[in-house]
Amino acid sequence: MLKNQSRSLPFRKSKIATFVALGALSFAIPQALAQQSDDELAASASLEDSVENISVIGSRRAGRTVENSAVPIDIIDADAIAATGLTETNMILNTLLPSFNFPQPSITDGTDHIRPASLRGLAPDHTLVLVNGKRRHTSALLNLNGSAGRGSSAVDLNAIPANAIKRIEVLRDGAAAQYGSDAIAGVINIVLKDQSEGGEFSVIYGANVSTMEGVPNLEGVAIGPDGNLAFTEGDEREVRDGHTTTLRGNIGFEWGDDGFVHLAAEYRDRAEANRSDYDQRENYARLPDGSLDPRELSFNRYNHNFGNGAVEDMALFINAGKSLSNNLEFYAFGATSKRNSKAGGFYRRAQDSRNVTQIYQSGFLPNIKTDISDFSLVGGVKGESENWLYDVSLNHGYNELDYSVVNSLNTSLGPTSPTDFDAGGLTYDQTLFNVDASRLVAFDSLYSDLNVALGLEYRREGYEIRAGEPASYEQGTFGPGGTRTDPVNGPFGASGSQVFPGFTPESAGDNSRDSYSVYIDLEADVLENWNVSLAARFEDYSDFGSTTNWKMAHRVQLTESFALRASVSTGFRAPSLQQQYFTSVATVFVDAVPTETGTFAPSSDVALALGSPGLDAEDSTNYSAGFTYSPTADFNLTVDFYQIEIDDRIVLSNNLSGPNIEALLEGTGASRARFFLNAINTETKGVDIVSSYTLNTDSAGSWLFNAGININDNEVTDVLAPPDVLQGAGFDQDNLFSGVELRRFEVGAPENKVNLSASWTYEDFETTLRTTRYGEVQDVSDIPARNEVLEEKWVTDIDATYHFTESLAFTVGANNVFDVYPDPTRENVEDVTTFSRLFAYSGFSPFGFTGRFVYGRVSLSF
Repeated sequence: MLKNQSRSLPFRKSKIATFVALGALSFAIPQALAQQSDDELAASASLEDSVENISVIGSRRAGRTVENSAVPIDIIDADAIAATGLTETNMILNTLLPSFNFPQPSITDGTDHIRPASLRGLAPDHTLVLVNGKRRHTSALLNLNGSAGRGSSAVDLNAIPANAIKRIEVLRDGAAAQYGSDAIAGVINIVLKDQSEGGEFSVIYGANVSTMEGVPNLEGVAIGPDGNLAFTEGDEREVRDGHTTTLRGNIGFEWGDDGFVHLAAEYRDRAEANRSDYDQRENYARLPDGSLDPRELSFNRYNHNFGNGAVEDMALFINAGKSLSNNLEFYAFGATSKRNSKAGGFYRRAQDSRNVTQIYQSGFLPNIKTDISDFSLVGGVKGESENWLYDVSLNHGYNELDYSVVNSLNTSLGPTSPTDFDAGGLTYDQTLFNVDASRLVAFDSLYSDLNVALGLEYRREGYEIRAGEPASYEQGTFGPGGTRTDPVNGPFGASGSQVFPGFTPESAGDNSRDSYSVYIDLEADVLENWNVSLAARFEDYSDFGSTTNWKMAHRVQLTESFALRASVSTGFRAPSLQQQYFTSVATVFVDAVPTETGTFAPSSDVALALGSPGLDAEDSTNYSAGFTYSPTADFNLTVDFYQIEIDDRIVLSNNLSGPNIEALLEGTGASRARFFLNAINTETKGVDIVSSYTLNTDSAGSWLFNAGININDNEVTDVLAPPDVLQGAGFDQDNLFSGVELRRFEVGAPENKVNLSASWTYEDFETTLRTTRYGEVQDVSDIPARNEVLEEKWVTDIDATYHFTESLAFTVGANNVFDVYPDPTRENVEDVTTFSRLFAYSGFSPFGFTGRFVYGRVSLSF
């Protein structure tokens, strides 16, 4: 890629010339190839098969893995999805894919409501998500707090209900030359159900039945001989929470004689699951004589909500297609979903300066509520004309997230402060127009026909920040604790709604960009056992310039059962609009201390004063090499090594602090500042091993065994030096990006992961046993004594189904049946702080920290 030169005018002109040349080539090739006779194309695949190949990223063969591809692909079918008993698509992928990671952090503002996931330990926005082969829009949320995926905006996979999914295809290879921006770690393609008849309805109910490992139950509170609080602890705390009811249905209809309409709907109601420890701090101010307030003995010390928040969501998906003629088909699919969720922040004690005792005598736990709306609609036609298969589509989608803060207050407004606030909202929208075409061309010099695919794409993106109501962000005239103070000179209390100040009018804005791309893809067997594919793509963005990427892949079949495969490609990821324009001030957890931290757009006055150079695209180079071994139809093994180098990676800077920073931020409500910048180069290396074996017996039913291993290593190879404006300026950090954030990139995801499963079907009974080993993860801190190493853990699930009739089935199961938890934080760090004790487990745990979940399911198919 030559992207770094795109800022010069001559290069810009050459890029435009390249775009025009590739566009001309995309029209010239069809005209030239159209001169061939029909006889020369007799070996072409049928229309149905060819269109099917265009719409998916890998083979359609039955089974979880596609071993005859030049690049590694995983297939997860509907049966495997149902056997997990899980109701969230992200959790399903985390359970079934060794290279997929889905931690479940808590008390991370918006990230509690749309949790990010990642592939191969890279950022969530390094994985492209498709639905039926079409690009899916990302969420409006920007993950900002100290969790995995910090600084990214990713697709909300949980907005896609599992019962709408026919299968999930996961391409574990760089594919930007084929699909465009974001496809650095790989591609996830969700294929929707398309049956024209029949359906299924099901009811699932489950709950956490768990004992918190290493966390005792509080049995009593007293005043000790020294006049301080004394606590009596019992056995490990037992919990029964997270009650979840899920209603699902999907049904197919015929649309005339040659069409289908398939509907899928889901409703889920999940109660919160709280894994906080009890609060040992004194909640009330001491009495004038220095003694404890008697209310300390009756105060509820489980005053935080740490774990899964309460969620109610519903989704409706439609997938339809109909033949318009022998050579033309119309298709459409889309969805609408709604999610209402609530998650807690940090408890404000009665004596906290951010509390107003006239409103909350015993303090308060502010909650963030979100109202998330998601919509998508894709329509198009595909068919055949003069031996060309074509696909023309229009794709629109948006994600809207509205924030409200409840059970809170604006300290600076004093006793008259509201307690509920409209904090504003975020909206991201995307519109695409695609034209794709392909055909087979006979060449005497090639063993097989050459498949030629090419296309054009136009994409428009928009991002809007809506300001909250004035009370959610304004600075009033009351002092700390809501006391009267000098209305001119202060000191003033904390401004804005506690836990999440609303977006200010200065933060609000509506921004957009557009991009154009053209691609060409060639594939053929150059020899009987040697397949080669080549791809090139050019994209031009209105906000940062243009980029050209390419890919080459090979597959050599050495024997009937053994093949080698390899690929090399370049890729890119355009800076998201969220990263370019998001601005906000919120409470952020920094080394166990809640701190008011401002996130400022890279082009803002604050960021420019801190040396922000603006954002450019990331560059990547992907290498992959491996082999497939399949001696029989019942057994296959794939091993793939990979290396991913990313330059100019976009990250969120450190939380910059110090006297000069605070002076610069005066009047913003923040004491720390951060912004996005291209700050680091990284290298990711690893290996994926995937195998499956099917055993069919006459007397003991059939068995399916699956095994998957991912070994992954992330390394930051280079860090940008601080800009001149900050050299020696007196800020506390050594660099704009170093320390904690750098280490999180390297050790914040499992260094290895093993998935093992066995499914047994016998007459009317079927069961699945699955266990996953999550490798070591670290939750790092600027203070070494607070570094937390999470040792490897095995988590086991079991699911059993009995079919009473062909239509009626009953299932019972348990996820994390042995009730495994990550190592308790207070036993896992040298320096146990108030908050590392309150929040009993690390949010970087790759399997969460809510313990055992048991469930039952009744399903009726027809």
